[in-house]
Amino acid sequence: VQLQASGGGLVQAGGSLRLSCTASGRTFSSYVIGWFRQAPGKDGEFVARVSRDGINTYYEDSVKGRFTISRDNAKNTTYLQLNSLKPEDSAIYYCAAGGLRAYSGIWDYWGQGTQVTVSS
Repeated sequence: VQLQASGGGLVQAGGSLRLSCTASGRTFSSYVIGWFRQAPGKDGEFVARVSRDGINTYYEDSVKGRFTISRDNAKNTTYLQLNSLKPEDSAIYYCAAGGLRAYSGIWDYWGQGTQVTVSS
């Protein structure tokens, strides 16, 4: 599966963005989808994931209550709504897809990143 992330941009602190991750192929609904981010000079970190049916979600502590992950399997697309953005949220955001091993941190496919920059 090929993943294409989009929706990044420059926003002021407190603002919002919606990232999208669109996948090719007809098996999108068989994959767990996750979002990750990497800021300059820092290690990449997990942000959120959504189950194959879109029912179960999981977030990294620092984004809980601010970010929302969702998916539309009919459109082969996953969304990450970013609200109440902070400068420390600035990073390149990546989406990834995996099978059940994704719950153990093993992801099979990665998209290219989309830059999110939050100004103070």
